[in-house]
Amino acid sequence: MSSQVRGGTRWKRFAVVMVPSVIATAAVGVGLAQGALAASFSVSGQEFKVTAGELEGYNFVQYGSVATEQGADPAKSGKGHAVAVSGFSEAYITKMCQSVVTPNLPFGLGDITLKLEAGGDGHKRVYAKDLYLDVSELDGDAKFSNIDIGVAAGSLKTDKPGSIGIQPGTQANPNGFAQRADKAVLTDVHQKAWATTAGTFNLSGLKLRLNKGSGAGKECY
Repeated sequence: MSSQVRGGTRWKRFAVVMVPSVIATAAVGVGLAQGALAASFSVSGQEFKVTAGELEGYNFVQYGSVATEQGADPAKSGKGHAVAVSGFSEAYITKMCQSVVTPNLPFGLGDITLKLEAGGDGHKRVYAKDLYLDVSELDGDAKFSNIDIGVAAGSLKTDKPGSIGIQPGTQANPNGFAQRADKAVLTDVHQKAWATTAGTFNLSGLKLRLNKGSGAGKECY
């Protein structure tokens, strides 16, 4: 699957005081919970909600930009959204939840919420490799190891084994604000995001539900 939002991303000068972000969304298919999946996901024209008990991420990078929508609706196509793009070479997540609402469906269905959970009690942690996130909101607690704040985005990529920089195939203002750290641990995370891409997602204990309605008890939060 190709990312509808990231595929239409236009990178512009965008300075922002940024905080780390956490795992976002996953695709659903036969056997997904049993193994790894090459992944590139987004929800066109919609933000999705995410919660996680803990994310332990390595070789963290972050920079600001603007993502633009693409889709069949001419009124929405090209609309821009300020985002903090975060990347991890590897991430391990416990109690991951992702939800997105499809509103006003026909045939009397109304709002339907897709809710996906993985890495809960009694299961292995969710694993993601080469993870990138376009985030608009984040609440939680964070702890960094060897953090470097206020570097230029053009200096993110290094020769250090396992390091990552600006996502391959995209552009960024090389002089724009950025930060990096060897390790980031985030707990009690509540987040909204526009897009997520990853080289691999490995979901343990996958649960997917379609709930009628939206709001508390239907979405992740």
